[in-house]
Amino acid sequence: MPEISRFFGIIIRMYFNDHAPPHLHAEYRGEKALLDFRGNILHGEIGSKTALRLVREWIDLHEPNLRTIGIAQDPVETLRLSRR
Repeated sequence: MPEISRFFGIIIRMYFNDHAPPHLHAEYRGEKALLDFRGNILHGEIGSKTALRLVREWIDLHEPNLRTIGIAQDPVETLRLSRR
C-alpha cells in the first residue's frame, strides 16, 4: 500500500482508486486504523489520543488532495501535481 506521509512516528497510507467510502490507513506504534476524510475511525484503533489528534489535523490540512488522490488513475502524476 503506498505510503503518502510519515510524521512523528505516524504512517499514513492510501490505496489509489479504492472502494467507498473514501478513507486512509493510519498506523502508530503498531496500532492501525482506517479513517474517513472527516477523521472518523471506520475500523481499528489508535490508542494514543495525541497521535489520533495529529492524524485528524493532518486530514484537515490535506483533505482536498486526499479526495484527488483517492480517485486518481495515475497516482504518481497526481502526487506530483498536488505538490505544486
